[in-house]
Amino acid sequence: MDATSLDWNPPDDWRRVETLDAHTGGEPLRIVLDGLPPLEGETLLAKRRYMRDELDDYRRLLMHEPRGHADMYGAILTEPSDERADVGVLFTHNEGYSTMCGHGIVALGVAFVEAGPCEPGDDIVFETPAGLVTATTHGDESGVDHVAFENVPAFVYARNRAVEVPGLGAVEYDVAFGGAFYAYVEAADAGVGLGTEDAAELVDLGRRIKRAVADDLAIQHPTEDDLSFLYGTIFVDDDPASDADSRNVCVFADGEVDRCPTGTGVSGRLALLAADERVGPGERFTVESIVDSRFTGWYEEETAFEGYDAVVPTVQGNAHITGTQTFVVDPDDPYPAGFFLR
Repeated sequence: MDATSLDWNPPDDWRRVETLDAHTGGEPLRIVLDGLPPLEGETLLAKRRYMRDELDDYRRLLMHEPRGHADMYGAILTEPSDERADVGVLFTHNEGYSTMCGHGIVALGVAFVEAGPCEPGDDIVFETPAGLVTATTHGDESGVDHVAFENVPAFVYARNRAVEVPGLGAVEYDVAFGGAFYAYVEAADAGVGLGTEDAAELVDLGRRIKRAVADDLAIQHPTEDDLSFLYGTIFVDDDPASDADSRNVCVFADGEVDRCPTGTGVSGRLALLAADERVGPGERFTVESIVDSRFTGWYEEETAFEGYDAVVPTVQGNAHITGTQTFVVDPDDPYPAGFFLR
């Protein structure tokens, strides 16, 4: 028997989904290329609701075990509803659907050059559930060196609040929006480190703090109810051992740990830092992640957004393609939509 001669194609009645996989600073992105039914809806938010209500088994198929894992992340490309955009995108995770994703935009920028119609230097306008985001790819004929994206306006939602967290006591937090709402907590105040060895404790504390803050503070986006929820907890250390300006770890969705510095989280940090006059227009602020990958963020000017003082952040990072996948579902498979273990 020649084991190297294995060659197989799925039967016609098996469901099949094609993906392109990448990572940004260690954080995965699984981009759906083919196999997903068309998304119905006149707007991107309507398509997001349709995906959630009618096609969520595809999200679970790709995010959950045995084809994914508890920290998998995905992107679904679709036609934009805003004529200013080049493409629409929805983002998926272990619990559902996010409103914006910085690492996803960076990875898509690389994918659009390495596997698509763009060249280094091109701008790509993405319509996301949070609004329009413009990515600029930078590189040469050898490939993309980095991607910088101009995000939606970021603003401070709540400052200097405290909440009782079961098993932890009173925890002080701020809330800011950078495409999603996050509760920002000083890691030292929570008594937790930000290394890979702290991951399990970060998941536990991040979940508890998120639940406590969500109960303590009503989250209401000024224009869209679909954006009105607390996405995660970000633990911050502004005195890291490296030469970065800050280190943070984001625990989002259902205890999902971001391997990268979190582009929307860095955007929210810029709004907080601008409010404290710690970072001014044009000043760079570099944040490292739990695996030491880095994003650099800045803003050019302060602005206003629906009654909030805001900044328009730019966040820069790099990404790499990791492979292509053909996922199939045997009609007799007992786990067609996967399962979730944390």
